[in-house]
Amino acid sequence: MSVGVIGMWVLALGALFLCLRRSPSVARRAVGEAGTSLTRVAPVMLMALPMAAFVAELIPDGWAERWLGPDSGATGVLLATLAGSVLPGGPFVAFPLVLGFLKSGAGPAQMVALISGWAVLGLHRTLSWELPILGPRFILLRLSASLVLPFLAGMAAQALLPFFPGAAIR
Repeated sequence: MSVGVIGMWVLALGALFLCLRRSPSVARRAVGEAGTSLTRVAPVMLMALPMAAFVAELIPDGWAERWLGPDSGATGVLLATLAGSVLPGGPFVAFPLVLGFLKSGAGPAQMVALISGWAVLGLHRTLSWELPILGPRFILLRLSASLVLPFLAGMAAQALLPFFPGAAIR
C-alpha cells in the first residue's frame, strides 16, 4: 500500500470520526452514501481496469517509442497532448493506459502532456458536460485560455527530467 493510499485512509477515518462526533445518524448517513457511491463506481472499475490493461498490451511494438518516446521531443509532446484531449473515460482508464504507454517505451514528458491534455482539455467532458451546462462562449474562453497548457506541461517536464531520474520507472 502506498503512502498516498494510507494518507487517504487516514483522512477518511478522520472524517468518519468527525461525523461520529457530530452524531451517529450523520455517520450512518455518510457511510450509506459512501456505500451507494461504491456500488455505482465498482462495476466501472471492474470493467475499466482490465480494459485499459488489455488495450495497453495491444499497443504495437515500437509504436509508443517511435511516436511518444523520450526522443520524440516537441512532436511527441504535441501528439500526446492531442491524444490526451480526445481520450475518453475517467482515471480508471487514463492512468492504466499511461502506464501501458510508459511500459511500451513512451517518454515521461510525453505522458505528462497526455495526462495534462486529458485533464485540462478533455473534449469528451467538454462536449457532454460543459457545453450543455456552461454554454459555448464559456467553452471558447476556457479552451482559448488553456489550450497550450498541456503542451507547456510536457515541455516543462522534459526540462525537469534530469532532476527526477527514474521518473518513468514504476
